Amino acid sequence: MRTIISKAVDFIEHRAGQKERLALVLGSGLGDLVDLVEDKVSIPYSDIPGFPISTVASHAGELVLGRIGKMDVALMAGRIHYYEDGNPAAMMVPIEVLWHLGCRTLLLTNAAGSVNEDVPPASASLITDHINFSGLNPLIGDHRPPQFVDLGNAYDRQIAERIRAAAKSSGAELHEGVYVWISGPSFETPAEINMVRNLGGDLVGMSTVPEVILAIKQGFRVGAVSLVTNYAAGMRDEVLSHEHTMREAARGSTNILKLFQALIADLQENPLK
Repeated sequence: MRTIISKAVDFIEHRAGQKERLALVLGSGLGDLVDLVEDKVSIPYSDIPGFPISTVASHAGELVLGRIGKMDVALMAGRIHYYEDGNPAAMMVPIEVLWHLGCRTLLLTNAAGSVNEDVPPASASLITDHINFSGLNPLIGDHRPPQFVDLGNAYDRQIAERIRAAAKSSGAELHEGVYVWISGPSFETPAEINMVRNLGGDLVGMSTVPEVILAIKQGFRVGAVSLVTNYAAGMRDEVLSHEHTMREAARGSTNILKLFQALIADLQENPLK
């Protein structure tokens, strides 16, 4: 593992240099954030040693390094998911590479279904906690210390406050709630959504939780926001599909771009302590 990480880091540093950067992982429909990056260096995952390549058509599959405003950033435009190859630790190499590139804060985004009537499609939702309904864990088999990882503050409270403040200052619509990871790639059944609601979940999705666990083990401070793309199964008389997800993500992109522009500007002017 160490050799793979070193090769990937050396390759990226040769292309873009080493800086302390803010890292972001962009989910389905959130690729427009890349358009905000100036002086960008884009590196396809296929060129980076050891990097997994997503099979999801809407994921660009590249690492983008540059600046948003005055903030140096590293954006993963797309990610691999557990449902693509059955490996819950598929994002281990990218997460560790980001750390060794100097990133210490990781912002995660995803497309998610809403279990709450008051959280409509095209809105954004701060993730305050998660439920790992899949039962999978990316740390199984990884015996490097720390073997046991505390997730009591997995979604950093200071970052969450910054996200709330950015929503307020920018006028972006922001809800918040608990994200439930279900493995996918099939969407949930109405009965499963009823169960999620009874368990205290507000959002459902097929990503993010493995990255959070891996990032916390690595030492990152983590924040996460969902772009809500649909009401969950059984809440509306509509057929759920990836095409539907992308349409609603496009409709909500302006709102979430406002949020992240304000957040990144704030983090630049007032670094986390």
